Amino acid sequence: MSTSLLELQAADTMSDQLRHRREVLAEREQVQAAKNALLRWNEARTVVRRRIEELAAQIEQIEADAAKLDKHRDKLNAQLKTVIAPREAEALQHEIATLTGQRSELDDAELAALEEHSRLEGELEELLGQEESLTNEYLGAESALADAESDIDGELTRIADRLAGLRAEVEKSVLRRYDRLRKNYVIAAAPLSGSRCEGCHLDLSAAEIDEVRDTGAKNDGIADCPQCGRLLVV
Repeated sequence: MSTSLLELQAADTMSDQLRHRREVLAEREQVQAAKNALLRWNEARTVVRRRIEELAAQIEQIEADAAKLDKHRDKLNAQLKTVIAPREAEALQHEIATLTGQRSELDDAELAALEEHSRLEGELEELLGQEESLTNEYLGAESALADAESDIDGELTRIADRLAGLRAEVEKSVLRRYDRLRKNYVIAAAPLSGSRCEGCHLDLSAAEIDEVRDTGAKNDGIADCPQCGRLLVV
């Protein structure tokens, strides 16, 4: 039974190591990095598209405002041709000049908006060109992670089958103690190597060694470590 207990511990340790390896797979970090890159890309695309839409609306409004100014200015110019009184003509000319200044400001604003719109359309085109490669990188990373996880899961399944057989070979009372110890220790059962417990790596005194050997002789080679309380195979 003592041999089966150590084999059980070895199988449990291997299972622990495999689960830990599964959690810290480099492929998992690569998936997260690829996902983050895709999220950043999507955020940038959304920001650029939103700004392009804002600029398009702004340009449309500028053109509408410019059309109103032109219509009003044309009306004033027509009135100016019929005015005889100098003061009235001067007032019309001043208003026309004001409208012309406003029209110039609208032209400048529209030009700036058009230039930014054109630049952002170029940025958007560049971003859209990155979509396929970023998506493929993410999907490839996910596939690599799935393969790595599948390999480990296969090993874990084989070990689980092995564990079922080993647990059946260990006496039930010993198995219950082993399971309780496993809640606190990764290594619940360890061999006595010379005078050292390989669970806690502490040396036992001569009297302690004699005691555990006597206990082991009466219990199929199993005793308790007087230093750490683990199951000690002697």
